[in-house]
Amino acid sequence: MSKIKFFLGESMPLEMHKVRVVQKLNLIPIEKRKQALDDGGYNTFLLKNREVFLDMLTDSGTNAMSDRQVASMMVSDDSYAGSETFYRLEKELQSFFGMKFFLPAHQGRACENIIAKTFVKPGDIIPMNYHFTTTKAHIELNGGKVEEVFTDEAVKITSTNPFKGNFDLDKLKKFIKEVGVSHIPFARIEMGTNLIGGQPVSLENIKAVANICHKNNILVVTDASLLADNLHFIKEREEACKNMSLHDIVLEIAKVTDVMYFSARKLGCARGGGICVHDVKLFDMMKDLIPLYEGFLTYGGMSVREMEAMAIGLEETLDPEMINQGPLFIEAFGKKLMEQGIPIVTPTGGLGCHIDARAFLPHVKSEEYPAGALAAAIFLVGGIRGMERGTISETRNPDGSEHPASVELVRLALPRRVFTMSQISYAVDRIAWLFKNRDLVQGLDFVEEPKVLRFFIGRLAPINNWSEKLVKKFREDFGDSL
Repeated sequence: MSKIKFFLGESMPLEMHKVRVVQKLNLIPIEKRKQALDDGGYNTFLLKNREVFLDMLTDSGTNAMSDRQVASMMVSDDSYAGSETFYRLEKELQSFFGMKFFLPAHQGRACENIIAKTFVKPGDIIPMNYHFTTTKAHIELNGGKVEEVFTDEAVKITSTNPFKGNFDLDKLKKFIKEVGVSHIPFARIEMGTNLIGGQPVSLENIKAVANICHKNNILVVTDASLLADNLHFIKEREEACKNMSLHDIVLEIAKVTDVMYFSARKLGCARGGGICVHDVKLFDMMKDLIPLYEGFLTYGGMSVREMEAMAIGLEETLDPEMINQGPLFIEAFGKKLMEQGIPIVTPTGGLGCHIDARAFLPHVKSEEYPAGALAAAIFLVGGIRGMERGTISETRNPDGSEHPASVELVRLALPRRVFTMSQISYAVDRIAWLFKNRDLVQGLDFVEEPKVLRFFIGRLAPINNWSEKLVKKFREDFGDSL
């Protein structure tokens, strides 16, 4: 953000863009919101967008494109093979990461599928700073397991640690020694660790992890989907990087990475993804799977229009005034919530603001899914769709019992250049009212529970019909207001 001093002394993030195209929003009455929850099984993923006022479910594919991105889509080459669009994107990625080879895929989880099928075999264990849901699923489907090697600070809700996404280096060394390198095909570094509040990894830690892995002939795979936010935090919080350009930081990360993959739904503000490598041998190991699972090698299941937009989006990611829009607005959102006594993850990270559901609903047991219940309640009282990032997002233990998550969070994502401060203030107001009346909210029970990635399409029901009581109290306090 440009250095702006306000005469009135109020501190707030300043939008470094102007709005030129708008989309109408709907705010339906609370009774209709309750019906929407009933129909959607109290799973915010199953709500229809026409039922949602502020869609804070995710920033994946929902960031606003720039005028340059939209304009670029008009020059796309829609050839099935050998598209000029592909070569423009490939050139941009070669410059961006400094990595020679690029494999296109339709989004991040498609990249995970290719990587897991190529490198993971039964009995393998993959160390990572924290798991992501689809990453873990692909590894397990190929016979492997995930080992989280995070620091103790990572799962502390309240903290001043600027890099809670870091690996614990001593734990990593111990893990490698105990498991043996033959069962560790790669270590995965996730930039801006999603499930613990979008917390960043330091450049120093990335280099240290890579050094340990390479000494043991273990590949380093980096998930760069949340690289933009992580770049902002490295630049702002890591003393040794304050005078480095954003591109220099990217190149330093890529230099010690063997396989870099990303979802452009996050990185680049488009829709698509890809895998980048330095070594042609790694490229050759994976390339045959692209036509099988994705599409030909010069489109990989992506729309060429999105590929053109991605190339521009990557270029714009190196603009400090673009990548700071997420973190600064999230910080302001978090500050407003904390002023109302609402417990959130600190320091605020990327992706969105993360509410601590265990502290918000201390009377709801982990087995009754407090984060899922809170996400449903926030939608009910405000039409605000957030995402559960807690026990529902985990998988059950082999004996069928629940595996309580390390943290129970509700993520309220702030897609880049989408929401205004008045909309954020509205969200704070409704969440503050809910916090005052939190005793009315109870847990959830599964009605339909898929075996894989249940948080996407599972259906639940409110214990003791608590949603009816919340609607009644809302009407008592707000009258006819929406």
